[in-house]
Amino acid sequence: MQIPKLAVIIPCFNEELCVESTCSRLLEVLDSLIANGEISKESFLYFVDDGSSDRTWEIIEGLYSKSFGRVKAMKFIRNYGNQKALIAGLEGVRNIGCDCAVSIDADLQQDELAIEKFLNEYKKGFDIVLGIRNDRKTDSLFKKTTAVMFYKLMNILGAKIPMNHSDYRLVSKRALDIMGLYHEKALFLRGFFHEVGLKTTTVNFDVKPRFAGQSKFNFLSLMGLALNGITSFSIYPLRIISCLGFLMALFAFLVGLETIFEKFMFNNSPNGTATMIILLCFFGGLQIFCLGVIGEYIGQVYREVKARPRYIAEKELK
Repeated sequence: MQIPKLAVIIPCFNEELCVESTCSRLLEVLDSLIANGEISKESFLYFVDDGSSDRTWEIIEGLYSKSFGRVKAMKFIRNYGNQKALIAGLEGVRNIGCDCAVSIDADLQQDELAIEKFLNEYKKGFDIVLGIRNDRKTDSLFKKTTAVMFYKLMNILGAKIPMNHSDYRLVSKRALDIMGLYHEKALFLRGFFHEVGLKTTTVNFDVKPRFAGQSKFNFLSLMGLALNGITSFSIYPLRIISCLGFLMALFAFLVGLETIFEKFMFNNSPNGTATMIILLCFFGGLQIFCLGVIGEYIGQVYREVKARPRYIAEKELK
């Protein structure tokens, strides 16, 4: 195998405190890999500014001007979200040209030294190498709990992704080319790379404390990501609703039979005012919940049918 040209994708949103030191550290990693003959001298970093409102893009422009082509970047016209920034990065490096690409967070909590392990697996013939964090010692109790709920819910409802895998991964040019065939607007990358069927393996890594700034992921963004992943890659919730509808109809039929039995056998109409109120509230709430789930799928179809662009780039430096 020839020496691969590596692209490292770094999505950024209001990371003025991190981006310069992150760039410096990742260039050190690239230099070390180049010196060891692991990657080509043409390997590069690719920053995606997800509509930052601070000095992130200004700093990236400065890094670009001093990098002699080793730093490239794209700036969104507004904030589109982390998944769109990752997609833009993957599409951007594919257009520029590379043999493989690694995506990593701008705060470098993910161990950048694991990139060498990713490359070792890539050279063994794997098209996708997933980064799996060893533990969640750096997370709060709330974040640990919601993260576990996120992964378990995703897998129960059919959007299969490995536990503790975020978006730290290596993908080959072949995987990038296949991704280009997927034109859906809300592409869920973790689900896509699992579903696509290419030869895949995992690499474990440690997570470091964030050295500056704050994480942009919270409970609401995690839930939004989960909903997008489930509605993009699973119809299990719709099947659950179908089963619930059947069970509700069966329950109503049995209650009706029981009422008729009491009426004709004991000449007694059951006095069930409280029971009726409870049942009405329960089934009313259940119906609204089911309508909400169906609404999520309709919303997903609505977004796709409009066929709006995934993102709009204001500037690109390459």
